[in-house]
Amino acid sequence: MLLQIADCLEASDLEAVVETAARADFTSGENTAGRVARTVKHNLQAEDSAEIRGLLELVERRLRANPLVQSVARPMAFVKLLLSRYEPGMAYGSHVDNALMKGQRTDLSFTLLLSDPASYEGGELVMEDSSGERAWKPAAGSLLLYPSTTLHRVEEVTRGERLAVVGWIQSRVRSAEQRELLFDLERAMSSEYDARGKTNQYDRLSKCFNNLLRRWLD
Repeated sequence: MLLQIADCLEASDLEAVVETAARADFTSGENTAGRVARTVKHNLQAEDSAEIRGLLELVERRLRANPLVQSVARPMAFVKLLLSRYEPGMAYGSHVDNALMKGQRTDLSFTLLLSDPASYEGGELVMEDSSGERAWKPAAGSLLLYPSTTLHRVEEVTRGERLAVVGWIQSRVRSAEQRELLFDLERAMSSEYDARGKTNQYDRLSKCFNNLLRRWLD
């Protein structure tokens, strides 16, 4: 399941993150790519510093506090976060993210866009599957959350600058199909409760949700 979540950062947070990024030093993204990915990864990544660590910690706190992120991803750990920048001529060809990072399984990947889409051309995040391709270029502060098994790419930026935080999550529920079922059940529970309160129907949905969660948790 791929989900777009708007306004994951408040305006003040987004402004602070962008200002910090403007002061950061960047290096070639090839430095953190594997032997094959290095051939198609052409972007920049922020070098480690106290300011960048603070920026990424802020983003992680905001995502951990987001109810939709919690419901969709059920995070056990945020494995890794990076601040990336694409300038004109830069792109990241088709690839699948590594299954292991820092010795931890990657179940979900995310891209948190920091740049106003009107400020740059190109740079769409394209998801590929058996049904075709779909391109995404959401508003600044929006998050794209998707299974790490997805083949995807970033189109070439032809004008301006595309700034984003990318990261990976290890979920408490390994299976993408199970996570989606739990998400749908939780939404059904919420709708039932909001409409009619704690009914027999709500109790049955709650029983299914909690017993499935108990069965599927790592």
